[in-house]
Amino acid sequence: MKKRNQVMDQKLSFIAFLLCTGLLISCSIKTEVTDESAEEVPSEVLTPAFVASPQPIKEQEVQTLTLGSPAPDFNLPGVDGKYHSLSDYDSARVLVIIFTCNHCPTAQAYEDRMIALTNDYRDAGVQVVAISPNSPIGLLFDELGYSDLGDTYEEMIIRAQNKNFNFPYLYDGDTHEASLKYGPVATPHAFVFDSDRKLRYVGRLDASEKPGTANAEDLRNAIDAVLNGSEMPLTSTKTFGCSVKWAWKDKYKKEVYAAWDAAPVTLEEITTGGITELLKNDSKKLLLVNLWATWCGPCIIEYPDFVEIHRMYDDRDFEFISISADNLEAKEKAHEFLQKSHSALRNFIYSEGDKYALIEAVDPEWNGSLPYTMLIEPGGKVIYRIQGSMDPQEVKRMIVEHPMIGRYY
Repeated sequence: MKKRNQVMDQKLSFIAFLLCTGLLISCSIKTEVTDESAEEVPSEVLTPAFVASPQPIKEQEVQTLTLGSPAPDFNLPGVDGKYHSLSDYDSARVLVIIFTCNHCPTAQAYEDRMIALTNDYRDAGVQVVAISPNSPIGLLFDELGYSDLGDTYEEMIIRAQNKNFNFPYLYDGDTHEASLKYGPVATPHAFVFDSDRKLRYVGRLDASEKPGTANAEDLRNAIDAVLNGSEMPLTSTKTFGCSVKWAWKDKYKKEVYAAWDAAPVTLEEITTGGITELLKNDSKKLLLVNLWATWCGPCIIEYPDFVEIHRMYDDRDFEFISISADNLEAKEKAHEFLQKSHSALRNFIYSEGDKYALIEAVDPEWNGSLPYTMLIEPGGKVIYRIQGSMDPQEVKRMIVEHPMIGRYY
């Protein structure tokens, strides 16, 4: 058995050599060094039973449900993998439907209040249901600067797990089945129905977006009035937040993406001295740096994720920079790859031949394998480094939860 294992190890080592050969030290098994305070994202692969299929929809006028109207029925998939209908909540004395989403900073600012409200009123017969009205078709990378997640069904599952949502979280991004009937204008937007499922309150949760400054008072007052049969102190309000991403907003998305694809892509040469200065990060931005090469398969596979990350956080105090470890003779090839990747950002190629000098200039803790990625604070402190392919979800979450960036306005 021991001899068989040795033979198998030799075969695996030879296969790895064939896959990862190059002028720089070959690709390695993923190892990771992270800042101890960084949170871990669940590593399990999520395989929901429902498969989302967002559909193009013709633009139409959307009217918010009027007071006294009956609650429209729906049949929507939840993050629990089950379908949910209005009748599932027939036993609730009060039904609260909140249209919210993953990406919106205002929606995220109210998540803890929604969790607390659900806990506080559960024994009183109040059912809270959250619905994401947004179509992934209408959402741009450029609108995700305050989030690590978009509004796909799969990403909703991740958010619900990360925040331990104690209420159903339903997806309405395929055809806006329920959202067109209820008519939310922004996220979050709350609707309160009595036991006869007549609309008694519609509007905001409270008047203060910043976490810790309010406790969903307007929504709680409306719920209390319905439970007690008393006069409603406030029946409707305006609501502040991100506009609903209706599927017909894809026209604007196409225009923005076309402009990005047409942006010029440059590739500058850089020396070891230039790299040393660059990584000092004498800026006021969080800096993400990726070392890659055209001959490195994992580098090529993961590179689009870096471009996506750049587009998500480019308007924040953040910058992504790529450094090619290709030989200078391959500059044209590297440039062609960057153009195909629409890498319209600061791209560099190492201009000196000594790869070991490159390794020391980048990071003494780097063993030389590609890809190599670092997240650097102003002043040069490396708070995250990984040798091998990165987990884009982990990196996004680390960026958005860094004190320099944040999820809220």
